[in-house]
Amino acid sequence: MADHVLLMSLDELSGHYQKGTLSPVEVARAHLAQLARWEPALNAFQVVDEAGALAAARASETRWRSGTALGKLDGAPATIKDNVDMAGFPTRNGSTTTPDTPAAADAPVVARLREAGAVFLGKTTSPEFGWKGITDSSLRGAATRTPWKPSHSSGGSSGGAAASVVAGIGTIAFGNDGGGSIRIPAAFSGAFGIKPTFGRVPHHPLESPFATVVAGGPITRTVQDAATTLAVMARPDERDWYSIPPPPAGWLADLAPAVKGVRFAWSPDLGGAKPEDEVMAVLAPVLATLRRAGAAVEAVGPVIDPLKPAFEDFWLAGFANRLRVIPESRWEETDPGWLRLAKAGLSIGVDKVNAAQVARPRLHNRFVALFRTHHLLLTPTTPHVAPRADIAYHSQGYDRWDDAVPYTLPFNLTGHPAASIPVGLSANGLPVGLQVVGPRFAERAILEACLGIEALLGFPARYANLRP
Repeated sequence: MADHVLLMSLDELSGHYQKGTLSPVEVARAHLAQLARWEPALNAFQVVDEAGALAAARASETRWRSGTALGKLDGAPATIKDNVDMAGFPTRNGSTTTPDTPAAADAPVVARLREAGAVFLGKTTSPEFGWKGITDSSLRGAATRTPWKPSHSSGGSSGGAAASVVAGIGTIAFGNDGGGSIRIPAAFSGAFGIKPTFGRVPHHPLESPFATVVAGGPITRTVQDAATTLAVMARPDERDWYSIPPPPAGWLADLAPAVKGVRFAWSPDLGGAKPEDEVMAVLAPVLATLRRAGAAVEAVGPVIDPLKPAFEDFWLAGFANRLRVIPESRWEETDPGWLRLAKAGLSIGVDKVNAAQVARPRLHNRFVALFRTHHLLLTPTTPHVAPRADIAYHSQGYDRWDDAVPYTLPFNLTGHPAASIPVGLSANGLPVGLQVVGPRFAERAILEACLGIEALLGFPARYANLRP
């Protein structure tokens, strides 16, 4: 089947289904064939469920033919990240130390997508316990790579989700983000990804000390597909104690591109971050384009202090908490980089963890002050383009604080919604992402601004140039 069918949006797919010019079964088979072609190079899937996908597609086909379709996601190929429960499949968290017992029930987001008729192709790769901004694990046995240049990483920890959707495997992908794990792979792989306000998308079970920094959301090829999907993902589920009240009906309906008159704050040095020249070379003309379109773009300086002094203990203690539930006889099975940090966290006391928690509202209030004078904040999504797939994460050559999460982690700590939109390619042919951040509950404003940016730059049209 032609590439353009694999890259169709939700609107295009549902339009064809309604007219009968394509069937969900045809589309599912095409995506599964694309998966078979690309997967040896991408290493994006932990589990492929061909039988389940075709069964769901046949059910969707019946609904479309009988006029009882469930909406625009009915028959849409989708993927779920490995660290989320999907009934009938194990939740391995990228680790050989986790049980291979199938999950008894769907996590809330899986349940909502299933209710909307999504066709699940399988579960995508994640690094062990989602600990890093690249994706490799001993469980998968190979690094996950970006379709733009398979010698380079797709990012992480939702690395398989981003790589697959960019390669035309799935129309929508679910990822979750505790430090940048939606936005980093979206940037490295040239996808659009949005981390909504904390609590917007319900999650269960909640058994991690990082539960208050993680938010789930969609990774897609277009902004509108993300908006359509987020509206479904955000439907309520009583199992999530942290979830916020459900949004009103139609809260993301009738979005319109919005750039003119928007007051953007611009902070390439957020928290002391140092973006590389090849990233800034792509972003500088993007800012000029926004100004010509009528936006106000004002440089605002670093806004916040570097995060490491206040939050490293919080990070390490969280890893140690996970390490304690793994039998010591199996510790050496885990990622050596993760194990080193988790062991360091064993000696961190509750006073230091509490100090980090106290620092979070202070960080939040710095952005509250910024959003009194600006509608949205712009930053690079990452300081660098995608590193090589064999990079040693949190090493001298690729430090977590300086090279991976300086732009993304602040908004996990504060709960603000933030998106990464692809805006161009570096001189080496690798995607560059622009991060768009808004006040809490401002997903609509972010999405409308991103629709405007997408319309000005036309980045999604470039996907058709990808070939296996």
